[in-house]
Amino acid sequence: MASTTSRSTAGGADSGTRESCTPLRVAFIHPDLGIGGAERLVVDAAVGLQSLGHKVVMYTSHHDPSHCFEETRDGTLTVHVGGNTIVPRTILGRFYIICAIFRNLHLALTMWWLNHRAPANEKFDIIIVDQLSVSIPLLRWTGAKIFFYCHFPDKLLTKRESLLKKIYRLPVDFVEEITTGMADTIVVNSKFTASIFKESFRMLHHTPEVLYPSILFEKFDRTVGHKSPEVQTLTAPDRITFLSINRYERKKNIDLAIHAFARLLTDSGIKDSNQKSLRLVVAGGYDIRVPENVEHHQELVQLAEKKHGLKTWTLASGQTDKPVPEETQVLFLQSISDLQKLFLLQSAHALLYTPTNEHFGIVPVEAMYMKCPVIATNSGGPTESILHGETGYLCPADEEIWAQTLKSLLEKSGSERQAMGQAGHERVIHLFSLPAFVSKLNDILLQLHRGSTLVESRRIINTVKAGFIFSVVIAALSIVLIKH
Repeated sequence: MASTTSRSTAGGADSGTRESCTPLRVAFIHPDLGIGGAERLVVDAAVGLQSLGHKVVMYTSHHDPSHCFEETRDGTLTVHVGGNTIVPRTILGRFYIICAIFRNLHLALTMWWLNHRAPANEKFDIIIVDQLSVSIPLLRWTGAKIFFYCHFPDKLLTKRESLLKKIYRLPVDFVEEITTGMADTIVVNSKFTASIFKESFRMLHHTPEVLYPSILFEKFDRTVGHKSPEVQTLTAPDRITFLSINRYERKKNIDLAIHAFARLLTDSGIKDSNQKSLRLVVAGGYDIRVPENVEHHQELVQLAEKKHGLKTWTLASGQTDKPVPEETQVLFLQSISDLQKLFLLQSAHALLYTPTNEHFGIVPVEAMYMKCPVIATNSGGPTESILHGETGYLCPADEEIWAQTLKSLLEKSGSERQAMGQAGHERVIHLFSLPAFVSKLNDILLQLHRGSTLVESRRIINTVKAGFIFSVVIAALSIVLIKH
């Protein structure tokens, strides 16, 4: 098992907070420490808890230094990689969830063994689990309290287009619900997710607490100059840029942004000078190992070029020496750096956030902090972060409505856009600060660590159940894997 070298950070915590904090040994287990909203959340949580004096370590089955957040590669956080030597990511491009489960179990088993061999004063106090709950029965054997952060029920993140897929998902869904219920505390990222959680896990009689994701303001409190080598190729001072930031996944509905942008360009009410100056930048997480990322990027290029006749250009991750042609109307960027993201947010006319029923959506929060108006679908987490008509617009996922909304933004005066941007900035400061997030998370963990006699009794009973259910899980998944 490999690990990075860690260094301590202040992270903005004051000395009084640190002195009054009970230091805990906290471990995070996350399947893939790449670039995404879930990864941003666990990294911020880890850095924040470490700044309060807790000893934090992260465990993952995949960590690519060229495709990750800076804190996981520069020594800020200790990252251990394991659970990736026996089971591949997929089998012939299929069975992703089965492989992910077995990799997660392998990683959890490694964590349990390391914790078992550690001295008493170095054993885990709390283990923070997210995305996959299947490892919770194993992790309970460490004696640590289990905190589960539910971004969204995994059972709702997959399509079941065939009978075989429906059958094979039945045991997986059952395992997810049972193992989720074995956590000592469950927290979700929005009120929307809390309602979906209760609808999806009917066997569980638990109402999860809401802990909104947050952003570290100081990361955004700097101006990126046009002459910075990383952003020079993105600089287009004479262009009006609409920005979309999402992973290259079909569920993110990036098509909507392209359809709406193309419709805007054909609007007779738009001045010719404005039409020529408009461009759409589509940026986001892109991993060449993920077939969907590769396929969907090509689908989007084809949509823009073939269906709408738009001129496109693509810059791969880290490609900063390739000039973008002036006639480019849709620019695709793959896995942008933090500096590039900051530059795009501070120079964009508006952010187009296209997913429907998104669990929370951290990008709209980042955009609002950067005083960039946001257009998002009127569903899911964005309805809790965006104020319609004040910090941006919440619209049905209809390309005509989106095109009209883009047009109305173009018609706003500079002072009107500034007022909308300022309103978004102030809302984020009030609701989504990292210190507030870390403080609430810390309170939950300290309360969880103190526990109670009733909780401990239930834990002992559940630990016995965990052994039996874990055996059933392994047997069921093995049968499914062998048959297919």
